[in-house]
Amino acid sequence: MFTTDYNQIIALIQNIDPIEYGKTRNYLNGAVTKLSPYISRGVISTKQVAKVIFDKGYKPFEVESFLKELAWRDYFQQVWIAKQTEIDKDLKQVQPIVQNNEISTAIISANTGIQAIDNALEDLFCNGYMHNHMRMYVASLCCNVAKSHWFNPAKWMYYYLLDADWASNALSWQWVAGSFSNKKYVANQENINKYCNTNQSKTFLDIPYEMFEKIDIPTELKDLSNIHFKTNLPDKTAIKINEELPTCVYNFYNLDPMWMNSQECNRVLIFEPSFYKIYPACNNTINFIMQLSKNILGIQIFVGEFDELVNAAGKSEIHFKEHPTNKHYKGVLHNRHWMFENVKGYYPSFFSFWKAALNAQKKMK
Repeated sequence: MFTTDYNQIIALIQNIDPIEYGKTRNYLNGAVTKLSPYISRGVISTKQVAKVIFDKGYKPFEVESFLKELAWRDYFQQVWIAKQTEIDKDLKQVQPIVQNNEISTAIISANTGIQAIDNALEDLFCNGYMHNHMRMYVASLCCNVAKSHWFNPAKWMYYYLLDADWASNALSWQWVAGSFSNKKYVANQENINKYCNTNQSKTFLDIPYEMFEKIDIPTELKDLSNIHFKTNLPDKTAIKINEELPTCVYNFYNLDPMWMNSQECNRVLIFEPSFYKIYPACNNTINFIMQLSKNILGIQIFVGEFDELVNAAGKSEIHFKEHPTNKHYKGVLHNRHWMFENVKGYYPSFFSFWKAALNAQKKMK
């Protein structure tokens, strides 16, 4: 479903229709880009995608909807950088009306009875993909209908996503649950039918919106499960390091084949067991990473902790890209490519972040 060939990925960027995207992105069959796995894995950047759009001659006001969706990714990353592990907890206020810290068995078995949601869950398990609007539906079902705290269900979804990005995932779930927003997000059956091209009725979501605050947990969602995640990392193999050359370290969030590609380097993709203990990923995601890494010339796979890699690298100078999960890395830090290079730090809302971004753009003109 998702190519791992770099040239084909670049072709996908060129084929984006940002205007049609803005009109149809909320529909399951809309003109979505499906670039998120490549942005999340650091193969391409939000800045790179935006540049392609502008190089085609589009004006910002024509493609604002598309640009905003790109900017949401950078915004969530900036929140993560500023707040660190605080994003693992209710960030702005306590999630209202929590009755459990688990997840409904019907959701993890794709048996909710909501046709569009069950089909999307099956697709998630098989292909690692879920449309963004559908993610909101599922999060709302977990948090605001089944009344589960967002954290464990968010980890469950992250586990299966090829575009797994803890900032985007955790903060989006908090936005739906009302702990990172002013109110909870809910969707009824009519809304789901509209955007998913279904015609279902007489489900537990076939109610007017004013009923959501009053309903008990539906019978279909009452059975709960505890989830235990396991990450199957590649087998350990020895790597060969030329200590006269620098060593570029790639990881879960950086698989950019163009990074320092004009320089002769040792290139190592690290799988740290400690990282995957905190942020477990399923077999599909690990395999996806392995396949994407083949775009990086001369890549070697290292399974172990960063300090072990430093020892293996000897006198070789270590290079790595910035990310909240690699604060323990030591060596030469490289900045990531942001859409708005001068807009950094914590903004309490996307609106304030976007306003700052627009102001920064005006000053540059």
